[in-house]
Amino acid sequence: MSLVPLLDAVPAIPLHAFAAMAAFVLGSIQLAAPKGTLPHRTLGWIWVILMLVVAGSSFWIHQIQLVGPWSPIHLLSIFSLAMLALGVTAARSHDVRRHRFTMIGIFFGALLIAGLFTFMPGRIMHAVVFGH
Repeated sequence: MSLVPLLDAVPAIPLHAFAAMAAFVLGSIQLAAPKGTLPHRTLGWIWVILMLVVAGSSFWIHQIQLVGPWSPIHLLSIFSLAMLALGVTAARSHDVRRHRFTMIGIFFGALLIAGLFTFMPGRIMHAVVFGH
């Protein structure tokens, strides 16, 4: 394992990757920790900011280009941004069910499932973990 391929990439890629890794760790803690507490709300805001960085930074990553500089992953980023807004709105209006469903969906869809695709051969995270 070597961080060299990640650190040698254009700046948006390590920013995206490190924010995603931090969001994954923090999200895992959030899923296991008690809900509705001050720490949950505080860590939740940090998680939302990390996810904004993850989704936002993706618009400067163009390794896969299917339509001009864009790929389907950019649609996931737009969807994630919309769902983050929905999840925050749900929490602020005390709609716990919608908040839970939205945030868990973002965690599993945008971090876990999309994150697993970064380990495919030819991708930077594959090189980080498995070598060239």
